[in-house]
Amino acid sequence: MSHYKSISELHHKSGFSPPKHPLISLMTCKELMSYSVGDGRFTGDFFMIALKKIKEGYLLYGKTKYDHANGSMVFVKPRQIIEASNVQFAEKGFLIFFHEDYLNGHLLYEQIKKYGYFEYEINEALHLSPSEESTIWELYYKIRAEYESEQDELTREIILSHINSILKYSERFYKRQFINRSNNISGTTVRKFNEVLAHYFENDLHERQGLPTVNYLAGELYLSTRYLSDVLKQETGKTALDHIHLYLIKEAKNQLLGTNNHIAGIAYDLGFESPSYFTRLFKKVVGCTPVQYKEQHKI
Repeated sequence: MSHYKSISELHHKSGFSPPKHPLISLMTCKELMSYSVGDGRFTGDFFMIALKKIKEGYLLYGKTKYDHANGSMVFVKPRQIIEASNVQFAEKGFLIFFHEDYLNGHLLYEQIKKYGYFEYEINEALHLSPSEESTIWELYYKIRAEYESEQDELTREIILSHINSILKYSERFYKRQFINRSNNISGTTVRKFNEVLAHYFENDLHERQGLPTVNYLAGELYLSTRYLSDVLKQETGKTALDHIHLYLIKEAKNQLLGTNNHIAGIAYDLGFESPSYFTRLFKKVVGCTPVQYKEQHKI
């Protein structure tokens, strides 16, 4: 597997012309047409933002393939494994590569960490409406104009401000996508999440594997952990971890009031490593300790 430490190296190995700036590169898919970097797996020390439509071949990052014919946006963070095979893009699309060092000393260095979609799987791409696509293209052309013009002390600031605008709009558009698909995506995700969580305990997996993790539940639903939490957050106001905690507390309350099991026994029965961890979580969620809860609900 190849690893590219610089964008210049990526261009050289892929047969592209050298970038105008060593830390950032912009190309339309019309300019690329055949994306030769795509035979094999590679990583790089740079971010990628892409708006594309694939004519042939496939791209893969995370665990799933992308071979969708419709235009969509994907976001790749540094050192994320990308695999591609015989990829050819349609003309209408673009790729922006920017090295992580390009962000040093800029507010975007920290802000970009907040955009969770860099953690999504490729099948969780952002599908744009025509008006949304127009907005993204407008920002791309502004970046391109700065990129092509003579560099000065404000060039990087202007380029990064437009990149940040793309990221902010993408955040908004993802929320729209969650809402628009709520009936057949988000709603069923909440239901399926709860089904998988219940199945985990019904089959005593907690006794062998401990408490269920977001990573495990996301895998069972064929979603990335970040996408799962974002969908649940949009639909219910709570993250995947919040839902796990609520399920555990619900089961704990049932045992506290319906059995004579002591606190430590309940903690271990639910898969907690220690009664103290169970007690801390219970108090955090409920507002009182398990012992206090049991006393308050004595008949």
